[in-house]
Amino acid sequence: MPRQQQKSGGLSRRQVIRTGAGLAPLAFLANEANGASLQPTATARACIFLHITGGPAQQETFDMKPKATGAARGEFDPIASRVPGIDVCEFMPKTAQMTHHLSIIRSMHHDQTFHGGGTHYNLTGRPHQPRTPQPEYYLDSRDAPCVGAVFQQLIGFRAGLPASVHLPFWIQQGNVGRFAGQDAGFLGQRFNPLRVFHVGKTDLPGSLPRTFRLPDAIPVSRLDRRTSLLTRLERGRETPETPSRWKRQRERAMEILHAGGAWQAFSIKDETPETRELYGDHKFARSCLVARRLVEAGVKVVQVNWPGHETHFDTHGGHFPDMKNTLLPPMDRAYAALLHDLDQRGLLDDTLVVWSGEFGRTPSLNGNKTAGRDHWPWVYTSVLAGGGIRGGRHFGSSDPQAAYPHEDPVHVSRFVATIYHALGCTEETVVHDVQGRPHHVMQRRPLLQIF
Repeated sequence: MPRQQQKSGGLSRRQVIRTGAGLAPLAFLANEANGASLQPTATARACIFLHITGGPAQQETFDMKPKATGAARGEFDPIASRVPGIDVCEFMPKTAQMTHHLSIIRSMHHDQTFHGGGTHYNLTGRPHQPRTPQPEYYLDSRDAPCVGAVFQQLIGFRAGLPASVHLPFWIQQGNVGRFAGQDAGFLGQRFNPLRVFHVGKTDLPGSLPRTFRLPDAIPVSRLDRRTSLLTRLERGRETPETPSRWKRQRERAMEILHAGGAWQAFSIKDETPETRELYGDHKFARSCLVARRLVEAGVKVVQVNWPGHETHFDTHGGHFPDMKNTLLPPMDRAYAALLHDLDQRGLLDDTLVVWSGEFGRTPSLNGNKTAGRDHWPWVYTSVLAGGGIRGGRHFGSSDPQAAYPHEDPVHVSRFVATIYHALGCTEETVVHDVQGRPHHVMQRRPLLQIF
């Protein structure tokens, strides 16, 4: 005989919890801060990490080689920037006007030649530990945690918002291969960044996710009545073994639904037409605008991934036309707009903006029918701005072919340590895995010379 549903006031228990508790399965709701303190000497209050999916060519962005010959030089010309002595690619004219904010590191390097390993290294500062014979490395609970997940554990929710948000989609290969290093890994799923993803060319960032708003037919007062009824229904069923984490998840879900104002940071409807035009309507651009709104609202780390499932910088073929027509123009516009917007609002001084891919591209061209550059981790360029970083300069250099570091090589672990340093971590800062074991967040000393 089917079990009869308990009812009260014409609503089944299942119906009562459908609104409100429906958010509870989201792992990030269970996150709690571990009580760790950050240094008051932090130079940045927040970080926006722009991950340029695919691996942008250093030779066609920030490390051009006009005096080289052949493939190393490439087809593009450099243009002078706002800072004498710093040239950038001719198809980055807007970024050229922002170089007074930039610290351009032209001597980045590591040894991971596949996207998964490079992504893991750039987002975590740790080498990936191969566990399968496959050349690519995909998400695994044994991965190291990304920067956002670390802060999800260190500081947790604040003002109803998570410490970390990822936009607008996974860093992945095709439709299935989500690269390693994008989540909480060995910290446990409850410390995953909040992912607000937009699938398809018509699904654009800039609107409040449905998950975080009540249906129009259910006002907050009705939600409160349902929650009160659910509490009364459950009061007589509680035991000492009732999972407290489940209760905390549901309480946090209620907080989210009540804190509607904070979550409006995901919506750009109240931005002026001029601001929206400044960024452009590309998915990456709208994500950058949302990122600015999120750090303004109090989110610690926002990671914006170039939507590589649609277009990407992995230019094994058609390299020069793709860079010229499809990739550099929207990236240049959005990146420069973000820096300008943050600066005009007085946010850039305490917001660290990171620009980096998982590696660079080969100094040579491959033999594909439409020439391309292949993966090259032995030297590439990453850029920092704001958040206490001294702008208008470059650090390190590559050799004349953009093949290897020439001066002041910077390992990617040191680069990630520099991000942690700006955000208030020290070499003693630790997080704890699901077994409670401590792990230092920094793997090398930060690059203090650029502050």
